[in-house]
Amino acid sequence: MFRGLANLNLVSDDMDAAIDWYSTVLGSPPYFTRPEQGPPQYAEWRFGDDEDELALMDAAFRPVQPAPGGAVVSMHVDDIHDSVDRLLELGATTFEPVTQRGEGWWSATIADPFGNLIGLIHSPHWAGKHAP
Repeated sequence: MFRGLANLNLVSDDMDAAIDWYSTVLGSPPYFTRPEQGPPQYAEWRFGDDEDELALMDAAFRPVQPAPGGAVVSMHVDDIHDSVDRLLELGATTFEPVTQRGEGWWSATIADPFGNLIGLIHSPHWAGKHAP
């Protein structure tokens, strides 16, 4: 049924600042923005070994829920401590600290400067599957 991550959609009240922040984090500007003229309302990047898609959407279009909810998507990192440190240096905050979950398994959750939760994980399964 599920075949993989098709799109991770995050929101921001300040699209220009969010685009700058994620361009720094991902090492490149978005490959796609809309509208093409005027203030951006949507932007997309491709990242990682499988070229997964990360998108930013203006918070004006955020789905409304009666209570907090949703999911935290975790992305594999090669060095969780270095990755968390870098994101904190760029303005993220710790939501859940780096925690060992088992032999070779580590996780953490950060909040980006725009209020989105992003999980980081070091998984021996991912590392083995994507070894050079």
